[in-house]
Amino acid sequence: MFLDYIKEFFVKKSLKNNLNTIKNEVFTSNIQTVGLLVDESNFRYSKELIQELIANGIVSENIKIAVYRRKFKKKKTYSRPTFGKKHINWRGHISEDFLNEFIETEFDLLISYYDVESPILMLITSKSKAKFKVGFASVDQKLNRWMINTTMAEYRLFIKELFKYLKSIK
Repeated sequence: MFLDYIKEFFVKKSLKNNLNTIKNEVFTSNIQTVGLLVDESNFRYSKELIQELIANGIVSENIKIAVYRRKFKKKKTYSRPTFGKKHINWRGHISEDFLNEFIETEFDLLISYYDVESPILMLITSKSKAKFKVGFASVDQKLNRWMINTTMAEYRLFIKELFKYLKSIK
């Protein structure tokens, strides 16, 4: 418990340093690749969320997902690439290969699908090389270029508002 507190403190410190060096990328109106960072600790509709993206014209092969679980079980097999706080050390370095690959991929769009400020998820978002980042209004505004004011349960509304905005800036 105490070690988790110390780890979270240092991850927050790393996040703070990362937020100070964030650069705003230029938005490209043609969205081809999408990164989806989902907190499945309380949200279990990732499949439906992906289906909404596909229904709006994103090819399923161009969607990469990384799922965070607060209670990650090593022995359990997950259907999607899943990580927990054990995969990030106290200095904010990531030990999971798929997560490092996710961060290094230059997505046209990164959807940070979490509405509670979690230092681990915020660190992943801030380190991402995505060109355009979208998330919830309840999360730190320095992380995302555009914030949608809704709840996680309203994933259809989130995607609808996202694509309405993307079409208006084309």
